[in-house]
Amino acid sequence: MLIRLTGGHVVDPANGKDGVGDLWIRDSRIIDAPQGETPDHVFDVSGKIVMAGAIDIHSHIAGGNVNTARLLLPENHRAHVARPAETPLSTAGWSTFETGCRYAAMGFTTVIEPAVPTHTALHSHLELADMPIIDKGILAVVGEDDFLLSLLRDAGKNRTAIADYLASALAQTKGLGIKSINPGGSVAFADNARTYDLDDVVPFYGVSSRQITHALQQGVMDIGIAHPLHLHTNNLGIGGNVDTALRTLQAAEGKPLHLAHLQFYAYGKDGKRGFSSGAAQLAAAVNSTPNVTIDVGQVMFRQTVTISCDVIRQFASVGTAKPRKSVIFDGEVNGAGVVPYLYKADSFYNAIQWAAGLELFLLINNPAQVFFTTDHPNGAPYTTYPELFALIMSRDLRNKWLADLPKEAVELTTLPSIEREYSFSEIATMTRVAPAKLLGLKDRGHLAAGALADIAVYNDDPADRAEAFRHAHLVFKDGDLVVRDGKITHYRTGRALTVQPSYDSNIDRRLSRYYDEAYGLSRDLFKVPENAIGLDHAFEEVACQG
Repeated sequence: MLIRLTGGHVVDPANGKDGVGDLWIRDSRIIDAPQGETPDHVFDVSGKIVMAGAIDIHSHIAGGNVNTARLLLPENHRAHVARPAETPLSTAGWSTFETGCRYAAMGFTTVIEPAVPTHTALHSHLELADMPIIDKGILAVVGEDDFLLSLLRDAGKNRTAIADYLASALAQTKGLGIKSINPGGSVAFADNARTYDLDDVVPFYGVSSRQITHALQQGVMDIGIAHPLHLHTNNLGIGGNVDTALRTLQAAEGKPLHLAHLQFYAYGKDGKRGFSSGAAQLAAAVNSTPNVTIDVGQVMFRQTVTISCDVIRQFASVGTAKPRKSVIFDGEVNGAGVVPYLYKADSFYNAIQWAAGLELFLLINNPAQVFFTTDHPNGAPYTTYPELFALIMSRDLRNKWLADLPKEAVELTTLPSIEREYSFSEIATMTRVAPAKLLGLKDRGHLAAGALADIAVYNDDPADRAEAFRHAHLVFKDGDLVVRDGKITHYRTGRALTVQPSYDSNIDRRLSRYYDEAYGLSRDLFKVPENAIGLDHAFEEVACQG
């Protein structure tokens, strides 16, 4: 099948393209313009914006916490009306099936679930496989389990064993990267700690959160995967926690590190309520720390539900739950909490949060260093992305929103003074080029010959950017036309992206003995078998860097 997209405004910053041109597709790949061949299909996309398919690096779309949230908020199922008819799970709002459809309609073709405990990976992969169209991946959560903490305590600087352990965890879970959440925090919480900072020591193990982070950061580098340690650091959501974030940035010591949902750490203590935006200070630090990337975790004003393995943070949030219900649980490897929350525009604190996220977007100079997320569903559902695109592309639109916020909150941010407006090229860098590079996906995020034909075409309507991004004009996945004018035209299965770094298999034998002795169970019970999904080509291996 030969396809030609003609006359569109091609925005492909990875290859220096930002102008009118044609794009050719043969089967699943983009190709150079062929000589003397007639295309099977021609799409006239004159006046439209043509980009690579978007990649979301951090969206909680599968796993136990997501399912607990669904069970906790059945009223949201009733409130949700737009469902694909006569499809699997069509009676459930925010189902796995619907997630794939909604992402595709916005021009997203790859989405990463960033927090899967190693013991629940199979369940998460089965959920992800139910999402049509998009490719997926998971980040395996480590940093809390007895085996690793004992390695750190007993073996001290046994760097090789820790690297082998991380590689084995990726093989077990078929993950794409490593995530750590408030390292050591769940163990401290189980020992009745209710606060936990970077240099606090994990009870019984004698290692600090900083030491765990350093070990994981180095271990990820040693096994040669592209994505650096994905870190949810300490003191999320607390006034004055900008100091924690700044110390964490310094603690990276020049090594690659990705800090998740930085907006939730961008809070100072100025003002009579002791809560202000520290985003400008944090953005300046990111600008001077090129080894660090971040995603924002933008807050938007609406009902959502917060879900996290940061059990200390979630336990502290129970009193602010709306509606008044929550689930907090402890467990081997990680605890977790699910707490519904309503972000309100007339709330002083929520207004500071909203502004701080936008400040990070707009004050971090390099769009390849700042990633587009709402930490779905913690800051807002991913379905708010189109509104957020519009906000960072228009100062006038931001000013309209600012006019409705509490004045005393606005005065504690720098947002009103920021004039920057993102261009389409910067949007493409943030949502295509940079995520592909961060995850090591060399055939995505750009439109050069040889790339996967994951392509999104948008209307160019300056008066309503949000609508243009909400309902893409055309979306191709692997060369298949899957969306036309925001409607799904073709359902297809996606793949799960995984890495397989090499390691010393002695660590597997040690782990098997550990599981036998500690649990009386085989570790094999927690592995994700190659044939678990029941589909051909369910997994795609992403090459390591060496």
